[in-house]
Amino acid sequence: MEQTPPSTTRPLLITFVGMPGAGKTEAVRYIQKNNAIPSVRFGDLTEEGLKEKGLPVTTETEREFREAYRREHGMEAYARNSRSKIDQLLQSQMVIVIDGLYSWEEYTYLKEIYEGLVLIHVYAESKIRYARLSARPIRPLTLVDARQRDISEIEKLNKGGPIAIADYLLVNNGEVSQLYKKIDTLLQRLGVKIE
Repeated sequence: MEQTPPSTTRPLLITFVGMPGAGKTEAVRYIQKNNAIPSVRFGDLTEEGLKEKGLPVTTETEREFREAYRREHGMEAYARNSRSKIDQLLQSQMVIVIDGLYSWEEYTYLKEIYEGLVLIHVYAESKIRYARLSARPIRPLTLVDARQRDISEIEKLNKGGPIAIADYLLVNNGEVSQLYKKIDTLLQRLGVKIE
């Protein structure tokens, strides 16, 4: 989808959205490592919360914490909680990456504040995503668990909206090197200097 690149005079907040196993985390890591772009990770709140409660970090405890936290504090709570970190980085950076935006409410909350927020949908076919999730070394998921996680994130985290309204689409069905090339091309379109 065509879109006018953001102005270079305003901050650019790059945000990857997509279903589990699509490659969002890999995209964030690549941008951080190869372009020295800092990130704000919403998932830190989950890990810190589980640590405070003395609970192990598992797929189940993470899901329960995320859902309960949003029920108690609002669906935009992760974005609101991360705003001070975002603002602090923007004092010295023109481009940052936001890692972990899920809900429609998080998107609308940030979009009202940051005009340069850009959503990039990382897409992979479900059979490919499920294979990746089952093969990952940390907290692998069975096919049944992966499918249930998809449904849970759509129904309980309002994840469909940001994916549907994304500004750009990266298809990630192949090798990771292909994803990297697509990211580089998109960053150039966005006016981000490639290192």
